[in-house]
Amino acid sequence: MAAVVLSPYSGDWPLMFRRLRDEALAACAPLAMRIEHIGSTSVPGLCAKPVIDMLLGAASLAEIETRVGALEAIGYVYRREYETQLPMRRYFVKAPADGLRVHLHGVVVGSALWREHLAFRDALRADDRLRDEYQTLKQALARTHARDKAAYTEAKGPFIRAVLARNEDDRPY
Repeated sequence: MAAVVLSPYSGDWPLMFRRLRDEALAACAPLAMRIEHIGSTSVPGLCAKPVIDMLLGAASLAEIETRVGALEAIGYVYRREYETQLPMRRYFVKAPADGLRVHLHGVVVGSALWREHLAFRDALRADDRLRDEYQTLKQALARTHARDKAAYTEAKGPFIRAVLARNEDDRPY
């Protein structure tokens, strides 16, 4: 099982994201797609696994599927086997030369996955106390599940769901 390694926040992460975003958007042309920086590397001050997570948004999953070849041409590997777990996502991975892995999550803009990823990121960006609480949890879980990334990820679930539920309760209707 893979080890859980957390790195302190790096100001290089947003720069890497912008370069990767521009490269992926060029591969997706001429289709109009959006790419957002998500995951812990998108939250200033938060420790993270050395992975740049990007949310690729399109009008449909079929649009994303038309760009598989173009994304593979720039180094992404399409991981179709994960569609059984999350059929509403198309998942790609890339291991660039600078050592950081890239996870590209293709979803429909406005879908539940799109909204939840952005809501969680935005909640952590907006609230330093919440970000610090999440960081403390991540560090404890990294020690507890040092050799099991899946268990580490699963153990973060209750915190993430609580933040999303609170955000849902705070929305004006």
